[in-house]
Amino acid sequence: MFRIILKRKFIIFLGLSALISGCATTKPASNWFKAGEWYNGLALMPYADINKAEFESQYKKNKSRWDKAFAYLKETNLETVAPGKYLLDGDSVYVSVTEGPDKPYEQTNWESHRNMIDVQYIVRGKEKMGVAELSKASVTKAYDPAKDVANYTAAGKFYVAEPGTMYIFFPTDVHRPSIKVDGYDVVKKVVIKLRYTK
Repeated sequence: MFRIILKRKFIIFLGLSALISGCATTKPASNWFKAGEWYNGLALMPYADINKAEFESQYKKNKSRWDKAFAYLKETNLETVAPGKYLLDGDSVYVSVTEGPDKPYEQTNWESHRNMIDVQYIVRGKEKMGVAELSKASVTKAYDPAKDVANYTAAGKFYVAEPGTMYIFFPTDVHRPSIKVDGYDVVKKVVIKLRYTK
């Protein structure tokens, strides 16, 4: 009986230690995020549930790349920029601008990337996007290194993306973009790809 009680106390101790440790690692990231040095005058903010710890880690590892990406969003007239692909730093940071119709939910897929981070921003219109944890998703199409994509089934959280908020997806974020919102037949969108540093 004494051993069982001791074992339970140890398990509770481990759980509390993990919780405290988790808080310790996320609080500095939250403070860094709130301080806002990263956005350098950019008038856009990431969506509320962004992985702040991963954002801080990747920003500090690749500051010059992130600065180029955010400078593009800040300094480019996104309303008038033509659809196409624009290189900001070779294949380490590049931009894809699209303008056209989104798809019905059934024609979209949950996806993730291993080598690139997505910064997705709706310039004009509205689009639905889903986000789920990679650890809770099931693979439906194996990772394709040439396309840097794998597909999944997942139960995620959905957002209506519109001008003013950017969505940043890391390799652990399974995401489902390009879902049509009723009433918005044409959506202009900017996707910036940044190379992920392990």
